[in-house]
Amino acid sequence: MDMKRQRRLGSRTARLGAVIPMVLALCGGLLAACGSSEADGLTRVTVGVAGTIFDAPLRVADAKGYFRAAGLKVEFVTLTSSLDAAALQSDSVQFLNYSPTTFINAVNRKIPQLAVSVDGAGSPLGLIVSTKFARAHHLTADTPPAEVARALRGSVGGASSATTQGQAGIFLREYGVSPNTVRYASLPSPAADKAALSNNRIDWFVTSEPTPLAVQDDGDGVVVAGPDTVPAWSVPRSGYGQIIAVRQDYATTNAELVRRFVRAVQQGSAYIRGHESDVVSIVKQTFSTIADPVLLASLRQVDWPETGAMSADGWKTSMNFIKQTGAVPKGAKLPRGNWTNEYLPR
Repeated sequence: MDMKRQRRLGSRTARLGAVIPMVLALCGGLLAACGSSEADGLTRVTVGVAGTIFDAPLRVADAKGYFRAAGLKVEFVTLTSSLDAAALQSDSVQFLNYSPTTFINAVNRKIPQLAVSVDGAGSPLGLIVSTKFARAHHLTADTPPAEVARALRGSVGGASSATTQGQAGIFLREYGVSPNTVRYASLPSPAADKAALSNNRIDWFVTSEPTPLAVQDDGDGVVVAGPDTVPAWSVPRSGYGQIIAVRQDYATTNAELVRRFVRAVQQGSAYIRGHESDVVSIVKQTFSTIADPVLLASLRQVDWPETGAMSADGWKTSMNFIKQTGAVPKGAKLPRGNWTNEYLPR
């Protein structure tokens, strides 16, 4: 894509040790089968997903039989960003489809992860304000972003992660508004953001699609900013949106399996580009309460790459964007040894 979505670590990662029991409880019955061979000759693997539109290539690969053709039976488990690293290191999941931000944080905590493919580019974000706030400030979907940013001064935004709060900050700074002029209510998830917006406990929030567009479709808010109107959230400036990551030792030991998995996901991405209506029906199985037009609009906000190839320039763009969010430590780096194109289809 031209950029012009060791097993347990032991005592030296004590924070992971505190989280692993939660991961084990979350994954439950999936653990016994992780990486096992089935009677039908398929190898079962478990994949951690985020529950956003970025999961589409994997859902398509499963629905269209690409994983099965690769000899894989895939189980999905939805994880929050706080559990991703522990789930991977504990072998609760063998693959993660997750954000570069979470990946970079893990790498900078010396957790031996490896990015093996990119399966979505850009930031399919939506900034949604409550209907009450929209009326009070005369905001509509067509209001210029600069005017929206000024209207947010003195408001209360919902923040379900450091990443989304940082992405909101990028938007505000893009139009000359200091993030310090707004207050944030810390909330546990985008679903909690939605509930707080509906109850007027917050005035607005930023998160990945399809949540903002779905809230708008329900009549509980107005999406006033997105990557199509905010250059700072566009593909050329935000870089990679989602990657496939594995443990480094898992990739070494299961190289051919990783290649087959990556190939199937790449086939899923290719299918999205040419079969949007069918893909909507596939992702509808996950987002059953969300209207088809909302899912289609969300799919179109992501650049689905022709290949999963990554580059130094692509990671440079991604790192610049991520550092602007403040969601990674100062001085965070991504060593060349933590990403590779070795497992792409040959």
